[in-house]
Amino acid sequence: MLAIICPGQGSQTPGFLTPWLEIPAVRARLEALSEVAGLDLVAHGTTSDAETIKDTAVAQPLIVAAGLASVPALFPDTDPTSLVGVTAGHSVGEITAAAFAGVLADADAMAFVRERGRGMAAASAVTPTGMSAVLGGDPDEVAATLERHGLTAANANGAGQVVAAGTLEQLAALTADPPARARVIPLQVAGAFHTTHMAPAVEALGRQAEGFTTSAPTVAVVSNADGAVVRDGAEVLSRLVTQVSNPVRWDLCMETLADLGVTGLIELPPAGTLVGLAKRGLKGVETLALKTPDDLEAAQRMLHEHGGQTAGSPTAEQEA
Repeated sequence: MLAIICPGQGSQTPGFLTPWLEIPAVRARLEALSEVAGLDLVAHGTTSDAETIKDTAVAQPLIVAAGLASVPALFPDTDPTSLVGVTAGHSVGEITAAAFAGVLADADAMAFVRERGRGMAAASAVTPTGMSAVLGGDPDEVAATLERHGLTAANANGAGQVVAAGTLEQLAALTADPPARARVIPLQVAGAFHTTHMAPAVEALGRQAEGFTTSAPTVAVVSNADGAVVRDGAEVLSRLVTQVSNPVRWDLCMETLADLGVTGLIELPPAGTLVGLAKRGLKGVETLALKTPDDLEAAQRMLHEHGGQTAGSPTAEQEA
């Protein structure tokens, strides 16, 4: 079974879209999505510097648009639903996954991520906050250390990685006093996402979501909230709203991908982060980070070798 996965904030790098613009269908879709986002996503994906694309209000629409724009290049002559069994996204990547699965129209997905980015940027401006990855260490000791410093485990990514979120002072204290045998790496994000610091953004997104029409997913969607397979479009959208202030359980998402029998996994641009986690957490699954058009040949082979199987009925624990 083939899985399409979609990365979250922090995966973007300056110029990452430059090679993709050589494909007319990708450029055309990026230009159309830019109109909805009210941003020049072509420029942000090619010439904007790292500080510019770190801005939450820019980064989130850019990441979702990049993933959606790559779909015509990956599936030039084929309906993705005939090949892909399951999709999932990390944090803002869940919006990409929802649009890929047909839950939201691309334009609605971009309108949603536009407001999500703006709302989370505004919430981040209230108090200086951020996030740091904690790599390694004993899980119980990591949890105790985060609690001691008043931090939230905002992302449980599996493969020995937890992302701590809180104020800059709390994160500085974590750097000075980390868990034993663990490394602390500050992340290029502008706020304490997936914590109570983001609560102001949730209310506004909830109001916006009321105006969207959803459809049932055409492929199985795995939720960040608990790793459940969600088969109702309205429920997918509801989870996208509350996800903003709730932790991301990517570890549980990977467990579900394994339980469903995924054998091949392709990460949409800006790719690499989730494939890195999958290589450690999904042993035996073939992975591909779709970074540039040079990767499309390998991707087409994977579509042929792993595609065509749909996700069967999940267990009660998996299904929402």
